[in-house]
Amino acid sequence: VALSVSYNGSAYRGWQSQPGGLTVQDRLEAALARFATHEVSTVCAGRTDAGVHGLMQVVHFDTPLERTPFSWVRGTNTFLPPDIAVQWARTVPDAFHSRACATARRYAYVLLQSPVRPSVEAGRVGWVFHALDGEAMR
Repeated sequence: VALSVSYNGSAYRGWQSQPGGLTVQDRLEAALARFATHEVSTVCAGRTDAGVHGLMQVVHFDTPLERTPFSWVRGTNTFLPPDIAVQWARTVPDAFHSRACATARRYAYVLLQSPVRPSVEAGRVGWVFHALDGEAMR
């Protein structure tokens, strides 16, 4: 089964499972295990670092269960914290591998140049006080 997962990574130590938990993968696998009633191990198309958000990140896992895609979405989201959500689910062939079958990845870095620190954007953008040198950045 393939899933698309979006998350606000502010509270997590990144995507990949680590000793001590507190990663997006740990939370997703725990929610899947509760819904599937068996241990679930996921593979992700890519990883994020601590504090980084993910949009529509594709993961896959193996399971003997047959459930509708809608059921995987709703059931798994029931056990996820509010800052992680499964967006869609698809039944995929056994040969599917989220990392090896990925056709593209996109990363966006948002930097606010302002004399005043961000408020609404806090935690979602980088911030610099001084004027940026566009030519040096290129």
